[in-house]
Amino acid sequence: MPTLPRDQPPTPQPHQARRMAESFGVDPHRYDRARPAYPDALVTRIVDGSPGPHVLDVGCGTGIAARQFQAAGCTVLGIEPDARMADFARARGLPVEVTTFEAWQPAGRTFDTVVAAQSWHWVDPAAGAATAARVLRPGGRLAIFGHVYEPPPEVAEPFAAAFRRAAPDSPLHHQPARRPLDLYQAAYTKFADTIRQTGQFTEPEQWRFDWEQPYTRDQWLDLLPTTGGLTHLRPEQLTDVLDAVGDAIDSLGGRFTMHYTTLATTAVRRSAS
Repeated sequence: MPTLPRDQPPTPQPHQARRMAESFGVDPHRYDRARPAYPDALVTRIVDGSPGPHVLDVGCGTGIAARQFQAAGCTVLGIEPDARMADFARARGLPVEVTTFEAWQPAGRTFDTVVAAQSWHWVDPAAGAATAARVLRPGGRLAIFGHVYEPPPEVAEPFAAAFRRAAPDSPLHHQPARRPLDLYQAAYTKFADTIRQTGQFTEPEQWRFDWEQPYTRDQWLDLLPTTGGLTHLRPEQLTDVLDAVGDAIDSLGGRFTMHYTTLATTAVRRSAS
C-alpha cells in the first residue's frame, strides 16, 4: 500500500476509526442477507477445542457467526457497539449488550470461548486481548477470524477505478485494486503478538480455510454496499460504483466465482498458576 506524504497526518488505526466501525448498521437487513457465513470446519474446530458451550461474540453484528455457534449447541452472548445491528440480532434470538468490548463490563461473568468474527480490527488489540483473558475460564479459547475476499481482477479493477472517481477524498482512495493475502496474514500475526504479550495464553495458532462461492451480478452488488468505504458514499456515488462493477460482471457472463480464504488466530487461556 502506498505510504502517505509526509505532510499528511497518519491514518488512524482501525479501532480508532469509530465512524467507519459503526457504519455497517446502516442497512442491517442487507448486511445479514449478503454477507457470507463462516466455514463449518472452523466453527466445529473452535467448539471441539473449547471446554464448554458458553460463547462471547465480540462485535457480533447481525449475528451471522453467533447463529452458527448456536446451531452447534452453544449459548452465545453478543457484544455490539451499533444498536441497529444489535436490534437485528436480538430479533433473531441472540442476546446482545450494546457497547464496545473495551468499555464492556463483564460483571463477574466468564466464558468458555471468546470469538470475534470479522471484527477484531475494530477493537483496541491490547485492551481486547487483556479483556478476553480476564473473562475466559482456564482452558477457554480466544478465536479471532475473518474472511479475505479479493474479487478477480476483472471485477476488482473496475471497482477500484470507479471508487477513486466517486470518492477521491476517501482514506481508502489509495488502496490497490487487489491486496495480497500476505497483508491479511500479517494482520493476524499482529493479533497473535498482542495475545502473546498478555502472558495469559498458550502460544497462538494460525488457521486457514480456503473455499469458493459463486456470485451472480445481483448477489455481488447486494454485498458490495456492506463493505467498508461504501457505507459512507452518497446515493449517487454508490450508484456510479455499482454500475461500473455491474458492467464488469456482465462482461464475464453475469457471474463469477469468489475464492475466499478465512484466517484465524486462536489461543487457549492458561490455567491459573
